[in-house]
Amino acid sequence: MRKSIPALRLLRGTAFSLMLLVFVLMTVLPFAFMISSSFKGSEAIRTLPIRWIPERPTLEGYERVFNMQGFSFARSSLNSLFLAVLCTLTAVLSASMAAFVFAKLPFRGSGKLFGVYLATMMIPGTVTMVPNYIILRILGLLDTYTGLILPSLANAFGVFLMRQSMMGVSDAYLESAYLDGASLYRIFFRIVLPMVRPTLATMILLSFMGSWNSYLWPLIVLTSGDKQTLQVVLGNMNGMYKNNEHVLMAGAVLTILPILAVYLVSQRFVDQGISLGGLKT
Repeated sequence: MRKSIPALRLLRGTAFSLMLLVFVLMTVLPFAFMISSSFKGSEAIRTLPIRWIPERPTLEGYERVFNMQGFSFARSSLNSLFLAVLCTLTAVLSASMAAFVFAKLPFRGSGKLFGVYLATMMIPGTVTMVPNYIILRILGLLDTYTGLILPSLANAFGVFLMRQSMMGVSDAYLESAYLDGASLYRIFFRIVLPMVRPTLATMILLSFMGSWNSYLWPLIVLTSGDKQTLQVVLGNMNGMYKNNEHVLMAGAVLTILPILAVYLVSQRFVDQGISLGGLKT
């Protein structure tokens, strides 16, 4: 009986490792196929069995991406980067300030108000798109970057994440700073934010990814061709190059590069930030 226990543990460990390997392959293989296909010609991409290493690598797909007719890939990339940075700054700053109030400046009814605010997380974003669109039309903010950025001010998940992390900051630091004459502005930016840096980095990463990958909202709000974001242009490419998959793959590769860069910079904070934001009470 005792001899069967190590064998059973070995069997479970092997099964678990195989399961993880399957999940890893399911995640990595599509990206490997995308990168490989972006360096192939239009015919080589349809060759079966799949050739993961192109026999004749070519940059034709990337050249056609930057020479599209009717759309500027470079301009749309700059638009997306500009909007992603502004939306991230807006979302992170507003969520951090609201979280600071809920966590360290309690007022009458703050708990109930926070509960109501969290309840908005249960409302799908597509449900609020029509009311938001009507409001922007009344304010005359359609086809403007301002109208695209304004919804970033309301971020219930960001407030929850930052509040949970800020509640782990000892009140003694804030009381000492207040007794030394520090203002709330100084306490917030000089003491609280540096102490929740991992969660702040996680919030920045999640906000940037959400803004960069946004497709439906920019498609609805923006109508001018010179203001289109990268995701909208990439969607239009599906109709323009539906028989040239290598061009679509090249555009997809270029689209994920900024996300990878931001993730590599903030990755060491992400796990710690999520654990702090989720476990501190």
